[in-house]
Amino acid sequence: MDTRRALLDALGDGPVSGPALADDLGVSRAAVWKAVESLREEGFAVESTPEGYVAPADPGYSAAGIEFGLDAPYAVEYHDRISSTNRRVRELAAGGEIPEEGVAVVADEQTGSRGRLDREWVAPSGGVWLSLAVRPDAPPARAPLFTLAAAVATADACREAGVDAHIKWPNDVLVGGPGGEDEDEYADADGDADGDADGDAADEGSRGGRKLAGILTEMEGEADRISWLVAGIGVNANIDAETLPAGATSLQEELGEPVDRRRFAATLLERFDALAGTPDRMDRILPAWRERASTLGRRVRVDTPNGPVTGIAVDVEPPGALVIETDDGVRRVHAGDCEHLRDADG
Repeated sequence: MDTRRALLDALGDGPVSGPALADDLGVSRAAVWKAVESLREEGFAVESTPEGYVAPADPGYSAAGIEFGLDAPYAVEYHDRISSTNRRVRELAAGGEIPEEGVAVVADEQTGSRGRLDREWVAPSGGVWLSLAVRPDAPPARAPLFTLAAAVATADACREAGVDAHIKWPNDVLVGGPGGEDEDEYADADGDADGDADGDAADEGSRGGRKLAGILTEMEGEADRISWLVAGIGVNANIDAETLPAGATSLQEELGEPVDRRRFAATLLERFDALAGTPDRMDRILPAWRERASTLGRRVRVDTPNGPVTGIAVDVEPPGALVIETDDGVRRVHAGDCEHLRDADG
């Protein structure tokens, strides 16, 4: 662990003296002082007291703020404004700069992102726009599990913030509709991501809920192993409702007050690590996804490259296939745009 992260961890337990931390880490006092100054430059206002260094009362939404007290191994890179957090991850990957423990690239605002199917969208200040890059010990065939883990982690962070979120297959995080509290309200769930949590005005009566978040997973790998994988996650957090597209909502809109984005991002990272941080944890992903899904038991239509598949969604199987009972038998769908249908629609 580097001196900066060790200092953040130590500050979580109360005042810490520079000499004591230097002795514990086996580094010089100058190295500790340099780490303190680096945190202050980031806006993490470490105080100097007679008892030692003390963390600020309000750590703020920043790299150091998110890492402060973080119970997950990921490094955090923060930008006030960036074109795309996923694009930044690809730059890190091209330079061989994704650390073994993984890195979360976080931005307050994105200006040039693209969603799924190259759809254009905006990610204004106030959202949680986060791309988590990992180097898992797993074959490419298991990559869809990481998408499901990201959806679970996002839904859990929404729930901890006080919003009863649920998941529409495979990775749209919604509120309301079947599985939520507003049975008669529906919204768009395009599956867009890299931070896209937009909706649209299309047939709100068949979408499954108001869209809070979207996820897009990208990867590179060889035949037997993933080289790197990034889950681009976009959450409408503290965004005014009037600026959102029809069918989308925000945490602030649902709660009536802003959420703590620092804590939200940390919760999301911690939950993802608990599900997918090591190979032995990955058996937890599908059960956790099933518990949070509003798709299972619903009549659905999934638009696939080979045409639509319509029926009752009954399960999700490794590595993330949706099992649908159709009039012609059981179908397993691995990819496609899923739409919740009213049962009466047939």
